[in-house]
Amino acid sequence: MEDEVFEQIMYVINQLILWIAAGAMVFGGVVPYIPQYRDIRRTQNAEGFSTYVCMVLLVANILRILFRFGRYFETPLLWQSIIMIATMLIMLNLCTNVRVAAELNTKRRSFTATDSKEEEIKVAKKVFLDFEWSHFWWWSRFVDYLLCVLCFTLLAAYVTYLLLESSLYVETLGFMAVFTEAMLGTPQLYCNYQNKSTEGMSIKMVLMWTSGDTFKTGYFLLTQAPVQFWTCGLLQVGVDVAILFQVYYYSRYPQKPVSHTVSLNTSAKAL
Repeated sequence: MEDEVFEQIMYVINQLILWIAAGAMVFGGVVPYIPQYRDIRRTQNAEGFSTYVCMVLLVANILRILFRFGRYFETPLLWQSIIMIATMLIMLNLCTNVRVAAELNTKRRSFTATDSKEEEIKVAKKVFLDFEWSHFWWWSRFVDYLLCVLCFTLLAAYVTYLLLESSLYVETLGFMAVFTEAMLGTPQLYCNYQNKSTEGMSIKMVLMWTSGDTFKTGYFLLTQAPVQFWTCGLLQVGVDVAILFQVYYYSRYPQKPVSHTVSLNTSAKAL
C-alpha cells in the first residue's frame, strides 16, 4: 500500500516537473527579448540590436514547423516556434518604427538648419518589392518584412510538400532549422564587432540567451530529441559565450568608436 502511494506521489512529481520544463521551453525563449524590447522603447534607439537576429529566428522556426510534418517532435517545441515567430515580428515592428522616426528627426534637424520653409521633409523609402539587395532586411515599413516572411514561408512549404516523402530532404530540413537557430547570435556578434562596442545591446538578453540555450540543450538530450537539435544547441551555447566575451573585452579594452550609421549600413550590405 505504501509503495503504491509512493509511486503515485513520484508520478505526480514527475509530471509536474515535465509540465514546468515544457512551460519553460515554450515561453523561456522569448524572455530574453523583454529587457531588449523595454530598452529600445525607453531609449528610442535600436542601433545596438541587430534585426538580423529576428531574421535568423524567423527562418529557423518556420523551417522547424515544416520539419514537424516529416518527423514528429515534442509539442512544446512546436508552440515555442509559434510564439517565437510572433515575438520576432513584434521586435521588428518596434525596431522599424524607431529607426524610421530617428531618420525623420535627422531630416527635420537638417531641414531646420537650411531655414527653407518650402522644402518638404522626406525620408527615402526602402521597400521589399524594389528587390534591392543593398536594402535587404533594412526596409522602412513593417509590412515589407511581413511580405518577405510570407513569401519565404509559402516557398518553403511548397518545396516541403513536394519532397515530404524524401527522408534525406526531411532530415536536411531539420538540420537547417536548428543550425540556423544555432547561428542566432552571429548577427549580434558581427554587429558588436563592427561597432567595436556592445553599447545598446542588453547584457541581460545575452545572459538569458546563454542560460536558456543551456537549458534547452539539456532538454533535447533528456527527451531524446533528434540529434540535430542537441548538436546545434551546443553550438548555440558556444556563440553565446563568444558574445559574453565581447562584453568583457570591449568594456576592459575600449576600442575607437565607430559611427553606428556607417557600421550598421556596412553590416546590412555584408550580411
